Amino acid sequence: MRVDEFDFDLPDEHIALRPLVRREAAKLLHVSPQDKNSLRDHQISELSCLLRPGDALVFNDTKVIPARLYGRRVGRGGTTPKIEVSLHQRRSDNSWLAFAKPGRKLRIGDELQFGAAGDACYAGTLNAQVGNKGEGGEISLEFELTGSFLDEAIAKHGVMPLPPYIAKQRAPDARDERDYQTIFARNDGAVAAPTAGLHFTEEIVQSLKAREISSHFLTLHVGAGTFLPVKVEDTANHAMHSEWGEISPATASALNQVKAQGNRIICVGTTTLRMIETAALPDGTLKPSTGLTDIFITPGYKFKAVDGLITNFHLPRSTLFMLVSAFSGLERMQKAYAHAVANDYRFYSYGDACFLER
Repeated sequence: MRVDEFDFDLPDEHIALRPLVRREAAKLLHVSPQDKNSLRDHQISELSCLLRPGDALVFNDTKVIPARLYGRRVGRGGTTPKIEVSLHQRRSDNSWLAFAKPGRKLRIGDELQFGAAGDACYAGTLNAQVGNKGEGGEISLEFELTGSFLDEAIAKHGVMPLPPYIAKQRAPDARDERDYQTIFARNDGAVAAPTAGLHFTEEIVQSLKAREISSHFLTLHVGAGTFLPVKVEDTANHAMHSEWGEISPATASALNQVKAQGNRIICVGTTTLRMIETAALPDGTLKPSTGLTDIFITPGYKFKAVDGLITNFHLPRSTLFMLVSAFSGLERMQKAYAHAVANDYRFYSYGDACFLER
């Protein structure tokens, strides 16, 4: 399909720069499969009433790390130009893939030193070497530290990697350390939040439990590639980024039992859906899965296991808007997004959500 079919206009004032203080007050647009005009406005607090007893919600328990590092290139030419990198995928105990700005002048073997932003002397620096260079400013970094020591150093020197559409309008601050993390976050490794999960509070979880709606967890470490623009004209030519994920044997077994009982699997977030569909066999049975996934879901994809999706409102021409269009139909999602704009919904990571039924 042509990428421009997934384009739409979004006024800047609809981009949420902060989440609502009361998460349960966020808007929730119910997009029903019954007919193309079936759009109903709700709040997140009403979610349990939109679901059925026996439904299973699946959450992503990844935890966002402070993956943006500021530093300098040292040891070449007598100059120490500033450098900014955004880690996006761990490759080994001491190696990460990252996007560098500016990256064009970096060479393989260059030494980089990272410290706190604005720290002129970069005392107690974190050191790395450029191991390789890719396209679009991507580099591999080989750090001097390894394992948990590297994790601690990144936590010390890094800052929260806000999405670019927020970061260009304001700097990250202490509030984001709390706001840009779900209550389920427990496995370090993401460089972007699974944002649909940001709407959930302990009170909402308890209301779901009271309705006999079960909660299950998998891990998909969201990478910065989720924000990369689709630069080709046809979706068939787009190279999807890869992300590491895991579905445990216990989670796979529990969700298979849900389906066997005739109940529904509802994914909270596109990251969760992508991992479920990666692990699903043609008959919809889930198998345990660990490793990278680069599944790219566009209209025409045959869903195997997922029955419903709770997700935020996504960027135009993005792989995520393509995914929801595959799930609910492009025409229906175009109408849903037009409805959201007309009714003052808040878009993107800190914005409102929709509930899609397949």
